[in-house]
Amino acid sequence: MIFIVVKFNVKPDWSERWLDLVADFTKATREESGNLWFDWSRSVDNPNEFVLVEAFQDDAAEAHVNSEHFKKAMADMPQALVETPHIISRQFEGSGWDRMGELTIE
Repeated sequence: MIFIVVKFNVKPDWSERWLDLVADFTKATREESGNLWFDWSRSVDNPNEFVLVEAFQDDAAEAHVNSEHFKKAMADMPQALVETPHIISRQFEGSGWDRMGELTIE
């Protein structure tokens, strides 16, 4: 799978509207056949930072970045951003989350 984490530093006047801005993009991406997850979080240290954790099957990433909803999101997002987002993108064996061995709840 391809595992991606992206940090978005949003302008303060956009921070309460960010999730609305990306709502259609989020919905469309979650409906892609190769999407494993596409989850937004907000930083507890910086209310203007949003973190996107996403994963795709190996053969689905190209279709995602070539989709119309991806292209539209890339055109819509810059107005709300302070800087270019920071990203980590890696390919891993597997297809989902593993359980944390150091903290087991029975």
